[in-house]
Amino acid sequence: MKIKAIKMSSEDNVATAIDDIEEGERIAVKNDEIFEIEAAQQIPFGHKIALRDISRGDSIIKYGEVIGRATADIRRGEHVHVHNVESLRGRGDIAKR
Repeated sequence: MKIKAIKMSSEDNVATAIDDIEEGERIAVKNDEIFEIEAAQQIPFGHKIALRDISRGDSIIKYGEVIGRATADIRRGEHVHVHNVESLRGRGDIAKR
């Protein structure tokens, strides 16, 4: 099975796609070991996939660091991106008013 996502830290609840992933595709995720997960949705290259169920309000953890907060419930295998995550670092593309 081809490795299509990388989990950067053992604490992470998301992995980064290193190739496009199709809905329903079973992929290998690499960290210290390799494990499988089924994609519940299409995940574009460079985007994140949920490694476990994440409840609305829970932290999104990547690189062992909190990078955002879930704005909706996210199921294992779903696409994790701006449509269901709020950054805790602010957005550089929106001018402060």
